[in-house]
Amino acid sequence: MSDTSTGTAARLRHAMFVRHANPWSAWTRWASTPLVLVPVWTRRRSHAVLIAGWLTVNPVLFPEPADNRAWATRAMLGEERWILDHPRDVSMALSAVTSGVAVVALIAARRHHLRAAVIATGVQMALTLVYWELMARFFSRSQSSGETVHPGVHALSRAT
Repeated sequence: MSDTSTGTAARLRHAMFVRHANPWSAWTRWASTPLVLVPVWTRRRSHAVLIAGWLTVNPVLFPEPADNRAWATRAMLGEERWILDHPRDVSMALSAVTSGVAVVALIAARRHHLRAAVIATGVQMALTLVYWELMARFFSRSQSSGETVHPGVHALSRAT
């Protein structure tokens, strides 16, 4: 990839993350987690299209947050920083476990095992909140060390 396309991709990723850092975006996406099971359960393509559309527009639907005081905002900005830094830490393992639990939920939905699907989705959502806490802490550590979330980032990443 050329420097120009890499720079463009980085700007697009940052634009998505900074808008997804709006607590409304983060929380509505988190609350939408069970919706992923609907098209698997119903086996209806139209459900998949609607839910995929919602999950696609959600990260950019809401405006940038005014500051980073909200926990969800710090978590999303921390995740962006974490993705850039690629640390091999507990967050990586937690992300893998959460993905595994999501697969269990999808399999349960496919087999119409409601109890298993509900439990696995609940566990997935709980683990996501633990992950967010780790990302919020990562963001706070990067801020206290004077790092910015992205070169040229605006005042949002430095707001307190």
